[in-house]
Amino acid sequence: MTNLIIFGASKGLGAAFAAGLPEKSDTVWLVSRSEPAIINSATGVSYKWIPADLSQPDCAEKIASAVGNEPLDLLLYNAGIWEATAFTDQYNFETNDLLENHQVLTVNLTAAIDCIQKLLPNVRKAKEGKIIVIGSTSGVDNVGAPEVAYTASKYGVRGMVHSLREILREDWIPVTCINPGTIATEIKLEEEAERLKTYDGRWGLPVGDLVQIVATLIKLSRFSCVKEITIPATNDTHA
Repeated sequence: MTNLIIFGASKGLGAAFAAGLPEKSDTVWLVSRSEPAIINSATGVSYKWIPADLSQPDCAEKIASAVGNEPLDLLLYNAGIWEATAFTDQYNFETNDLLENHQVLTVNLTAAIDCIQKLLPNVRKAKEGKIIVIGSTSGVDNVGAPEVAYTASKYGVRGMVHSLREILREDWIPVTCINPGTIATEIKLEEEAERLKTYDGRWGLPVGDLVQIVATLIKLSRFSCVKEITIPATNDTHA
């Protein structure tokens, strides 16, 4: 039996992780503002929803309280937001709302630091605890992404992961940052096998590929540490 906590689990990549990673008898805490659809599924997995807004200062305490003293075999921080006009021709840093900038930095970086700090005792309790954080190719050198707050937050995520790795090295807890490019969240995990037969790649990475990467990392022993994985879509010329 494995205990997992997945942040940003109600939709997109987070929902794919919630559906594709756990095995029967696993316990999974799902952190999100809205209730994940998978909560009531009859899969043999014990799903526990933690309603939390990661932009609020009390979120880390609330999440840690919900998990209690349970060990965590995997802490997967997947939550991420971006500017409303990000990745479009309408994005303009000079006119972007200051509060939106702050919210992007808070959810993507500050909340990640706070939540991981509060849940470290739970990860240490597990026999082979692991921490995986989802970054972005926007946070990798020489990508050329103009979205200032989002890019800054994802650079910060990478720095956080590298520092955490040094702190947790003596505990044999691997810490990995995965930097995906554009993700085809329009295609749900359960329909992916069929839809990929005619998929032309226009929406980016299949979510199933990222689920498989994380599943592989989970199966590695604590004596191996994959520091970082950068995985753009094959046709992505900007990453």
